[in-house]
Amino acid sequence: MKNNYKAKNRVGLLSLCLFLGYFGFAQTSDEVQLRKIYDAALTQGKAYDWLNYLSNQIGARLSGSIQAEQAVAYTKEELDALGLDQVWLQPVMVPKWVRGTPEFAYFETDPGITTNVPITALGGSVPTPPKGIKAKLIEVQSIGELEELGADKIAGKIVFFNRPMDARYINTLESYSGVVDQRVSGAMEAAKFGALGVIVRSMNLRLDDFPHTGALSYGDTPENEKIPAAAISTNTAELLSTTLKLNPDIHFYFKQNCKQFDDIQSFNVIGEIKGSTHPDEIIVVGGHLDSWDLGDGSHDDGAGCVQSMEVLRLFKEIGYKPKRTIRVVLFMNGENGLRGGLKYAEVAQKNNENHIFALESDAGGFSPRGFSFDCSDTHFKRIKGWKNLFEPYNVHLFLRGGSGADIAPLKNDTIVLAGLRPDSQRYFEHHHSDNDTFEHVNKRELELGAAAMASLVYLFDVHGMDAAKE
Repeated sequence: MKNNYKAKNRVGLLSLCLFLGYFGFAQTSDEVQLRKIYDAALTQGKAYDWLNYLSNQIGARLSGSIQAEQAVAYTKEELDALGLDQVWLQPVMVPKWVRGTPEFAYFETDPGITTNVPITALGGSVPTPPKGIKAKLIEVQSIGELEELGADKIAGKIVFFNRPMDARYINTLESYSGVVDQRVSGAMEAAKFGALGVIVRSMNLRLDDFPHTGALSYGDTPENEKIPAAAISTNTAELLSTTLKLNPDIHFYFKQNCKQFDDIQSFNVIGEIKGSTHPDEIIVVGGHLDSWDLGDGSHDDGAGCVQSMEVLRLFKEIGYKPKRTIRVVLFMNGENGLRGGLKYAEVAQKNNENHIFALESDAGGFSPRGFSFDCSDTHFKRIKGWKNLFEPYNVHLFLRGGSGADIAPLKNDTIVLAGLRPDSQRYFEHHHSDNDTFEHVNKRELELGAAAMASLVYLFDVHGMDAAKE
């Protein structure tokens, strides 16, 4: 009798454990949906194929170029094929800067003793005179140092900005932020002291032979006072700096043939799935379709564009019908003017559109680590509650901070802006250089980023802004 009681008791306890276990480990609807998104992205993904075409059939897509217009036509065609509710082109005037024939540079240690070095004009730079510029170098570590040196030591020379990215930052975007002023403002500031030209150490933590371009600003400098500016590789910067210490009288020569033309018309490419219950609440996901004219723009920002397109395709693939309007925007001119982002925000404001969330991918197609958010404290508190949903996918770094340059013009008191944050350790080996090519993008990492983006968009669609106030 006692044995029968014990046996029945064990069976009862086992049943209770199974019962509690079932409900303790039962997945929520959000967990189930995220799993569907990831499964579809990793087994039926389209982003890598799209990027292959953008990179290898079209190539670099500088604003105003034929390749940029080919990219507009291609991505519109692919969005049309997804069967979205609406796909359209939004006209935007963009700058047209052309690099011209390849740049050339060398340094001269003694008359006739020269060493050729890789160099690339900075985006928007004026050309050198037809015969180039040859002058002594003056090395500086910062723009502030120009003021200390003064015109007496700078006039008639080429200023060499050589402050490296700080390797102590784990987030290399912080390292980049700490040095990019040399590239953006170096020529404008050096011209005030009579410099003939500027060369800038490339924004790259690695020592290699790839010079990295990027946009500069002349501010309100008169046209006849603008000086040419170019980037040199990190290896060249190290060599020049060492050589200058041994021989301060070396001369540097560079020649570039770039030209700024009048603005021309281009387009943002936009597609959307109309919301089923809150169609007037708009969620945007996007990247910038243009790239620099070096490499093929795979990481910057072909990856972000195809990931954004993939978000809408994944929803169609798994049969998810959004409550709110989900819109993909491929912004034109993200690299040298942000005209696409500004135009999109201008039209949205004019049409009184209600954007509740915008997500941008513009940090490469590497393994996603999480997201950064530009939003209110109340919204961020709610968003952090979703963090555990991303832990199974190793995408649970949720930070306050920047979002994306192209969606930044949408900022107001209510919208949540976010940026996908991939692993940043290798990004600046490729950024704005000949090294930004398709073979450096890993298919699985690209797909994981698209899945992470689709998952976050899904959560904002399901829970909306009201949930952020709970």
